[in-house]
Amino acid sequence: MFGGFNMFPDVMRPFSSQYRAYSVSMLPGNERQDVNDGGKIIMPPSALDQLTRLNIEYPIMFKLTNSTISRETHCGVLEFVADEGKVYLPFWMMTNLLLEEDGLIKVESVSLPVATFSKFQPQSTDFFDITDPKAVLENELRKFACLTTGDVIAIKYNQMVYELCVVETKPGKAVCIIECDMNVEFAAPIGYEEPKRIPRVVEEDEDIVVADGMPEANRFLAFAGSGNRLDGKLSNSTKAPSVDASQGEQKRGIPNYDYKKGKLTFIRQTRSAVVAPEEEKGASFEAFAGKGKSLKQKKPSRE
Repeated sequence: MFGGFNMFPDVMRPFSSQYRAYSVSMLPGNERQDVNDGGKIIMPPSALDQLTRLNIEYPIMFKLTNSTISRETHCGVLEFVADEGKVYLPFWMMTNLLLEEDGLIKVESVSLPVATFSKFQPQSTDFFDITDPKAVLENELRKFACLTTGDVIAIKYNQMVYELCVVETKPGKAVCIIECDMNVEFAAPIGYEEPKRIPRVVEEDEDIVVADGMPEANRFLAFAGSGNRLDGKLSNSTKAPSVDASQGEQKRGIPNYDYKKGKLTFIRQTRSAVVAPEEEKGASFEAFAGKGKSLKQKKPSRE
């Protein structure tokens, strides 16, 4: 009668339970370093059985609350293999919640918005010693299911553990980072100081005037170096050429103080014409006044 009509639609019922919290190092069996590096916890099999009976949203994410001091964070679940009544958390998560071993913790299922932006602040300047810190962070965030503003997460790279504070997340204080396109930014790390810029003092060039009395050592001499022989013997021409006194005084150019923008002025220096002694006496110029010469010589006459 009511086969095609659902009079009692499935209502989303949240998961909520309390457990004893322990760090991953207390997990029986071999050491699980992969659990300690990420942001997921290990829960008992009874939690899985209870979750399957509830109409919850996937992927499954939880809010962990330390009711004693009202501290909370968010995480995902890695496995359901813990002992009944116990959950195992990464060490950095125990530190954020200020939990001790065998402390009570409340676990609730939540639905978080997909992340679009996150900002991290390294807790040490050593993080920027990594060649590409952004690529390393994006790779390590694959081990996390969600992020909470204010948490200090820990990532491991090259046998070093780096701590980063989640300064900001969008669109909420807690976001899901599974299969999302998230922009990542870094704030200045704790202890970082901006390098002090020393102002450069530019000294004005002094006018260099070369006078006749300047010593020869301070004058410019072209090709004044001494030669060296490949066989190691002393060269005969070891004496540097001396300054020719006929060079006279060296003068710097005089700027054109009447320069106007858009106007070019070409200054040409003309040499004074050398006047011959005959011209000084007033000799007049005559065209074609020279004497002709013949290439053919006259034969001597026979007498």
